[in-house]
Amino acid sequence: MSKVVYDYVIVGAGIAGCALAHFLSKKSSSVLLIDKNSDVAFGASGAAGAFLSPLLGKPNAFKDLITKSLSFSVSYYNEYFKDDILSCGTCRIPKNNEDREKFESYKPFMDFDYEEYKDGYLFDIGSVVTPYNICKKLVDDIETKFDYDVKSIEKKEQLWILNGQVETRNLFLTTGANIKLIEEEYFDIRAVWGQKIDAYTSTNSEVNYHKECSLSKGIEVSKNKYKVSIGATHHRFDCNKDICNYCVEVANINSCSRCYTNDITNQDSEKLIKLANDIQTLNDVEVIDVKIGARASSTDYFPMVGKLVDSKKSIEKYPHILNGSFIKEENLEMIDNLYVLNGVGGRGFVLSLYLANELCEYIFNNKKLDDKISTYRLFKRWAKRVKNKTKNNK
Repeated sequence: MSKVVYDYVIVGAGIAGCALAHFLSKKSSSVLLIDKNSDVAFGASGAAGAFLSPLLGKPNAFKDLITKSLSFSVSYYNEYFKDDILSCGTCRIPKNNEDREKFESYKPFMDFDYEEYKDGYLFDIGSVVTPYNICKKLVDDIETKFDYDVKSIEKKEQLWILNGQVETRNLFLTTGANIKLIEEEYFDIRAVWGQKIDAYTSTNSEVNYHKECSLSKGIEVSKNKYKVSIGATHHRFDCNKDICNYCVEVANINSCSRCYTNDITNQDSEKLIKLANDIQTLNDVEVIDVKIGARASSTDYFPMVGKLVDSKKSIEKYPHILNGSFIKEENLEMIDNLYVLNGVGGRGFVLSLYLANELCEYIFNNKKLDDKISTYRLFKRWAKRVKNKTKNNK
């Protein structure tokens, strides 16, 4: 029996990987999604509050990206996954008087309709989705391989081979905070750990809220009993990942962690309940589920999408890169048929569908990726640092 060679293999079954598998499957039936866990959404995606709301502020490139992504994603969820999106609006509440003054200054630049509501501003587009259900349904008809930890990738002729076993013509890495398979020094990720809780309460929240945390609309489960989601906390652990990268590599962080201890889990749950009560008093609170994950963020907060620059070959071809000269992206040496979709941070369920669609448009229709999400920007900054480091060492 001949060995199967896939057209497309995606490693990582969070929202980024599931969204990418979904859009790739519209172009090919030869798609495989791989994850080291036993199901989708085990990491940061499973721990996401999955709130979809606008980014407030004056015009800038990141706000523009969020606006485009939010419009695309909310529309897509409502069209194809309407049972798993709750579009009830999100009330954004200023944290203090200084924050309220900022809100007032942002009013001329609001990208979506809003109205004043209670102590904040209610945006109709504000929604929340069910993380697991969304990820599961995105890949419902796609071949998957779970409980499979990819420890090595290598290129042989025109194929990528994973663990010496799985072969594919095109490989996509959507592995979030765990970037052990990417050997390019310029590709850097910061892991921002966070916790989300689901709870029962006798208090009914009529809309989604966001202040210092997010509180979802209450879903009635019985008389005077509502289920709410509250999230999320933020932690950066000062670990040397060259020595120990255990917490982002372990299969199920929710059951085993060295950094995220039980004490931190309990403290975070108490903190989230306190912050939620600052939005609306919640009575008879019973925590029913806790999820923990490491959100993957780039140093400039923009996501990273597309092919990877082969830094070694590019510098060999254009050594004057290290003298401060930059070469157009299309002239650099790229790693063939290897793509990434990473760095979606805490807005994974806003960004991932839009970015996955953009990456597929790039691959199948030659649509240029926005420079601000391209990995090329990271390479340029890294090359500049290498140049300065070399100069200082002379």
